[in-house]
Amino acid sequence: MTLSYKIRLVVFVSIFFAGMAGMFHSPVQLSALAQQPTGSIPTVTGTPSGMIVAVNMDLETVPVYSGPSSYLYPAVGVLLKGQEVPALGISEDGNWIQVSYPGVPGSVAWVYGPFVTTRKFGNPPVLEAPSTSTPTQALTPVINQTLVAAFVTPVTPTRLPTFTRPAPLVIATFLDDESTTNRVPLGLLIFGLGFIGGFGALISFLRGQ
Repeated sequence: MTLSYKIRLVVFVSIFFAGMAGMFHSPVQLSALAQQPTGSIPTVTGTPSGMIVAVNMDLETVPVYSGPSSYLYPAVGVLLKGQEVPALGISEDGNWIQVSYPGVPGSVAWVYGPFVTTRKFGNPPVLEAPSTSTPTQALTPVINQTLVAAFVTPVTPTRLPTFTRPAPLVIATFLDDESTTNRVPLGLLIFGLGFIGGFGALISFLRGQ
């Protein structure tokens, strides 16, 4: 056996065993060595202050406003029960919290502090209230006079009664009649006539006897 023949035999045996190893190699092991795809779960990230608030669990929804007041500013949306949002700042009185709220002008809104619970503490800055679009004192009611006239019953003006002062009351007074002081009393006159008549009747009766 020559040297060249031995070399060929060694090369052939090496190629043969290499091919056999490739045939029995498991493809599952190859897939196991591949890199598995990874994903990312979106998380709520706060501001540099790091404060995050969540809606109280006893409330279904909480309204948010364009400013720190439910009377001076309109509602721009709601937060759901348990929803967590980054806090951007607090109002000057400390009762309202400005939170990140995408979809509205400026992507910020204000929520009433007692409606939320602090999940992650931080030091949010104190923010000034935004200006209102229309001052409340500038609103003046507009009355439709035609509509008012349809429901108001017209009143026909009448002359008021005039007061006429009555004539002064005259009180009658009785004065003593001085002209009758020298006359004979009427009673005495009647008594005298009766006495004379009786006396004449007595004389007539005695003459008849």
